[in-house]
Amino acid sequence: MIDFDPGYVAEPYISLCKDYESAAYPSDAFRLEWGPIFHRGRLDGSARVLVIGQDPAAQEDMARRILVGTAGHRVQGFLAKLGITKSYVMLNTFAFSVLNQTGGEHNKTNIAIIAYRNRWFDAVLANGKVQAVVAFGDLAHDAWKRYLHASGQAHANLPFQAVRHPTWPESSTAATHGDAAAVAAATATMLAQWNTAIVALRQDGITTDTAPQAAAYGSAFTPAELPAIPAADLPAGLPSWMTGSDGWASRTGANAAEKRKTLTVVVPG
Repeated sequence: MIDFDPGYVAEPYISLCKDYESAAYPSDAFRLEWGPIFHRGRLDGSARVLVIGQDPAAQEDMARRILVGTAGHRVQGFLAKLGITKSYVMLNTFAFSVLNQTGGEHNKTNIAIIAYRNRWFDAVLANGKVQAVVAFGDLAHDAWKRYLHASGQAHANLPFQAVRHPTWPESSTAATHGDAAAVAAATATMLAQWNTAIVALRQDGITTDTAPQAAAYGSAFTPAELPAIPAADLPAGLPSWMTGSDGWASRTGANAAEKRKTLTVVVPG
């Protein structure tokens, strides 16, 4: 039996999926041609941890769920350290992929984007079951702060951790052209911060799905700390290799215009 995510089968999610165009994402800042990617995880009211990411990328465009690529596997491992293997819901700062970081920064105050995103926050927090919030990246942190302000601090009592984005080691060292030593040092810095956040969240007493993993992160990810994306998080019928960590989708082309409209998918192995 292969599990799958049934999708957006109930309100308010049906209406949210119909109304996304009202968010008015500018086409010069976002890849509107690939459509919005709304979430990953539980929408049935069982989520106890809300994860906020930044925006979907190439693998997410294909799988139609957020955080399924490199960042997604790293987030999955972070949650596993907490003992959370299924009781989570993930939302992004932006439902559309940004063309670059500047596009995100320039639109973090976009009133329509904020209002639409806040409707998603309202929906997943409505039943009071969420026990903690984790924001991965500065834009995700900014999104949560804006939501608290707009909601009159209604959920300010929830335990909250803001940590570096899972691919910060690579993005922060881009100027070094992928220098291995620079990426390794940045990874160690990020994982030390993640360890601190995990300890704090454990102390907050989140109801777990399984026993938390006792071992802290070292200076680099181990294979066990990059678990597969659960099939229960993905739409029905997707091939099993899409749950793996291989970089099976990428934007390709000879120039920016070609890369914007082209995704290359290679079945791993």
